[in-house]
Amino acid sequence: MRAVAYTAPQPISAETSLIDVDLPMPEATGHDLLVEIKAVSVNPVDTKIRAGVAPAEGEFKVLGWDAAGIVKAVGPDVTLFKVGDEVAYAGAINRPGSNAEFHLVDERIVGRKPASLDFAAAAALPLTSITAYEALFDRLKVQDAVPGAANAILIIGGAGGVGSIAIQIARALTDLTVIATASRPETQAWVKELGAHHVIDHSKPIAAQVAELGIGAPAFVFSTTNTSDHLQDIVEAIAPQGRFALIDDPKTLDIVPFKRKAISIHWELMFTRPLFNTADMIEQHKLLNKIAGLVDAGTIRTTLNETLGVINAANLKTAHAMIESGKTKGKLVLAGF
Repeated sequence: MRAVAYTAPQPISAETSLIDVDLPMPEATGHDLLVEIKAVSVNPVDTKIRAGVAPAEGEFKVLGWDAAGIVKAVGPDVTLFKVGDEVAYAGAINRPGSNAEFHLVDERIVGRKPASLDFAAAAALPLTSITAYEALFDRLKVQDAVPGAANAILIIGGAGGVGSIAIQIARALTDLTVIATASRPETQAWVKELGAHHVIDHSKPIAAQVAELGIGAPAFVFSTTNTSDHLQDIVEAIAPQGRFALIDDPKTLDIVPFKRKAISIHWELMFTRPLFNTADMIEQHKLLNKIAGLVDAGTIRTTLNETLGVINAANLKTAHAMIESGKTKGKLVLAGF
């Protein structure tokens, strides 16, 4: 089967940073689905692993943790899906990725493809939806009020893939006031269009802008990018006893300044459940189906921003370079082979 892979970590500008290869067809066992890939999207995790993680000696490493496709075969323990089902999922970071014609994935982290979306639009949603949903409800527990705090959430990096869906999920499933950050006119318009009540500029001091809104200190802060650049503003802006979640990888993270306000700090990684085969892994199947239902009801929309062509090394290199620029909004998708 055709796939896109690499053999050594390199800058995306290197000729062999990603290459087209031919690999053996995988076989479904256990709880696995064999999915014929119709579309994939690209996330920052793809670029980080490509640049820094070496595959085993003599092996190819296939990236890709967002996909939509059709079930072609099922393992003997599968109960949630059947051959012919259209699915969407993010997969597991400790298994080969979805940048291939066929892909194995555990059924318990797979959801149905929204019926109202084509494969490209569906592929934009899984990883970011899982990340945003888990951050909001499993980590921040936004359903539990913080006494005396404004019933509000500050989402830093609102125009990125995770921020774009977090705004929509917060609007659809909570009564939170949503404050999102974006620094350029086009990204500010984007987050407003997605439902943010207030938009502030993260290239300027954030806490002062939050205070100027006059709604009080937000109970929750969700930082999706460049957390270390905004840490002091987060400490200043958040309400006492508030809850703070992040998903990026600061080189250092001094949490001592949060102590005075008794802020709880939560890291979200959507790969944790499949990586450790947790007892509640099936929650990702459930939440992806919930997202599909919200999409089909017209309550939330895909965050697909641009389709870059078919799934091959050249187009994936373009997508990686765009992600690494830090100037994308929404999601980048590739469809077909």
